[in-house]
Amino acid sequence: MAALNEPPSVHIAYYDESGDDGYPRFSSPVFALAACYVHHLNWKGAFEAIHEFRRALRLQHGIPVKWEIHTKHLLLGKRPYRGLALTDATRVAIVEEFCDLIAQLDLKVVNVAIVKPRILFAGYPVLDTAFKYSIQRIENDLAQNPTNRFLIISDEGRLGAMRGTARRIQRINFIPSKFGATPYRREIRALIEDPLPKNSKESYFIQLCDLVAFVVYLHVLATTGSGTFHARLPAHVTPALVDSWLERMKPSLNLAAAPEHPFGIKIHPS
Repeated sequence: MAALNEPPSVHIAYYDESGDDGYPRFSSPVFALAACYVHHLNWKGAFEAIHEFRRALRLQHGIPVKWEIHTKHLLLGKRPYRGLALTDATRVAIVEEFCDLIAQLDLKVVNVAIVKPRILFAGYPVLDTAFKYSIQRIENDLAQNPTNRFLIISDEGRLGAMRGTARRIQRINFIPSKFGATPYRREIRALIEDPLPKNSKESYFIQLCDLVAFVVYLHVLATTGSGTFHARLPAHVTPALVDSWLERMKPSLNLAAAPEHPFGIKIHPS
C-alpha cells in the first residue's frame, strides 16, 4: 500500500447507461451502467486519442467530429447517421474500431447490469443499486493508494437520483460479506463532490461509456435470456460478435469488479 504522504491523485469517472431504470414498469429488461475512470494526468492523452479517432471517422465515413456518437442509433441506422448511407458492415466496423481504441486508452471501465426479470420485489431501486455497486468497485480499485480520490461526471438525465445515492453511501454503506450472511459497513471515502453534470454531446468520455453500456446491455440480454436483440440491428450482430467486442475492450475492463464474470460485469440479481 502506498505511503500516506504520497501525492494525491484524482481520477475522473464518467457515466452513461443503456436501457431504462424503471421497475416494475419498464421498457427494457436490462439496465446497464458503465463507468470509465481516468487518472487526471492521463486525461489529456486519452482525450487527444479519442479526438484523433473522431477525425479519422470524419475522413473515412463522413461522420462530423462534433456529432454525438450514440452507439445504439449508429447500429440501428437512425438519424443522423441514416443520411450518411453507411452499410451494415461499416457501422459494425466503426463499433469494432471504437472498442479497439478503448483497449488502448489509459483508463479503466466498471460495468454493472440489473436483470429485471430476476427482481423479486416491486420496490427494487434499479438505478440506486447499479450506481452504488459501481461506486463501490471504483473505490475498491483506487483504495490501493489511500490518497486516491475520484469525482463523477454524468449526463444530466439521472443526476438528481445519482446525487442522492452518492451522498448516502458516503454516510452509510453496507457491503455483503463473503464469509457470512451479515453485511459489514464501509463508507465511501475516496469520492469528492456531488456528481457533476455534462451534456453527453460535449463529452467524448460519456459517449465512450455509451458504447460500453450498450455492448454490455446486449451481452447481458443474450447471456441471461432476458430478451432478444432489436430487429433492426444488423443481422450479423450476434451474441458471439458482441462477446468479441467485449474481448477487444478487455485490456481496459476492470475484471476485478466481478471476478466471477469473464468480462468483470457485476450482474444483479445474480
